[in-house]
Amino acid sequence: MGKRVFDVCGAVGGLLFFGPIMLAIALAIRLDDGGPVLFRQPRLGRGRRVFHIVKFRSMRDGRVTRVGALSRATGLDELPQFLNILRGELSAVGPRPVTEADAVRYGWTGPSAAARWHVPPGLAGLGQLAGRSAGESLALDRWYARRQSLALDCRLVAASFAVNALGKTRARRLLFGR
Repeated sequence: MGKRVFDVCGAVGGLLFFGPIMLAIALAIRLDDGGPVLFRQPRLGRGRRVFHIVKFRSMRDGRVTRVGALSRATGLDELPQFLNILRGELSAVGPRPVTEADAVRYGWTGPSAAARWHVPPGLAGLGQLAGRSAGESLALDRWYARRQSLALDCRLVAASFAVNALGKTRARRLLFGR
């Protein structure tokens, strides 16, 4: 089974499983402030091509909303990214997509970051899960790009669920010993 089949099956399964929760979040956002439910932001994908990532909107007038605080804390604000996966813009696992400004700020524009841009970006990634700095995240993203496999992707998806269930600090301690 290839990475794309894994991604599509996971995204469809995720949409079916989380569908009722997504509907509840969308309704809560609308009832809370009447604004748009979704937020789109340009991010850099494979080959540094720009795509628009989709998330549940969590801010209004520069402040985090009540619903947004809860959805961010639980990672549920990222559920609409299953749509990005279905469109082929995002993979389940890969380096986290960043904005152009973030790529510049982190110094990920030169040859040392090239491997990061050779693989599809992901909803979950090793650098995102285990990296504690931009430099460490880049090193982990490069490591993933060289060693990616379906088995590794399955482990990183499981680790991502652990982070959502236990919180990042406790999950990191359990999974990575730090």
